[in-house]
Amino acid sequence: MRRRTGLALIAGGLIAAAFGSSATPVPQGLIGRFRWRMDDPLFGGFSGIALSPDGDAFTALSDRGAYTTGRILRDAAGRITDVSAAPIRRLRGAGAGPLAADRADSEGLAIARDGTVYVSFEGRRAARVLRYATIDGAAENLPVPEAFTRMQLNSALEALAISADGTLYTLPERSGGEVVPFPVWRFRDGAWDQPFDVPRRDDFLPVAADIGPDGRLYLLERDLRGIAGFASRLRRYRVTDTALLDETVLIETPAGTHDNLEGLSVWRGTQGLVATMISDDNFRFFQSTEIVEYRLPD
Repeated sequence: MRRRTGLALIAGGLIAAAFGSSATPVPQGLIGRFRWRMDDPLFGGFSGIALSPDGDAFTALSDRGAYTTGRILRDAAGRITDVSAAPIRRLRGAGAGPLAADRADSEGLAIARDGTVYVSFEGRRAARVLRYATIDGAAENLPVPEAFTRMQLNSALEALAISADGTLYTLPERSGGEVVPFPVWRFRDGAWDQPFDVPRRDDFLPVAADIGPDGRLYLLERDLRGIAGFASRLRRYRVTDTALLDETVLIETPAGTHDNLEGLSVWRGTQGLVATMISDDNFRFFQSTEIVEYRLPD
């Protein structure tokens, strides 16, 4: 999500970037973190990431309608040692040209088993999901429920996930009230419905989602805590046709542990389930693009 200039964000980002890795204890399950840099004018603002089933290949999405693909290299312990990526390219609209600037606030990324790519968006009257047969191809608009047009500016469809059978799940960053749950929207058989909600817990807001290889829904949330920086939380649910069950908090980091984690991909490595997350640096010099990985209880 694009954050406008604010004293809390600037101070929090500076502290998190400068002290986050040393001022806080190592969280349980942390495999490692890698600060990714790339000499490309479009680099930064990453709001989505999707890894291959083996965790080696990835697609990363920025919140300015751009993407890249590449490979992740790891050592014998599974820690990231390097990232190799293609030049960053603009997502296309329905034609040959790129998405219009005022409709290019891309936030959520989900890739089906057959390679079809789905991207969710926020923005003024731009909350929607696009489908790409291939990520470098032309976009196809999915239907837009009337409720999407009423979502808050810059707080719309942040999170997007897809199940093994091709069902999409998306939810907004804000629900409209501090005690109002987050509505989960589902797309299947060519239509949207809203079968269940995610309860609000404290001040965390959802920014990414994924359906893991175990078929469960994983929800990444963040909370900006002023000058202390960002706190992150990962929750997991069992998905039924009418409800989300068995809520479990897997990760909850103190403020400043990581930068602004906004993208999530859950995959199974040789040592079990792994959550890979990527941070949105908001194209600010005092923030960073981090790729963070945690081992999860199976």
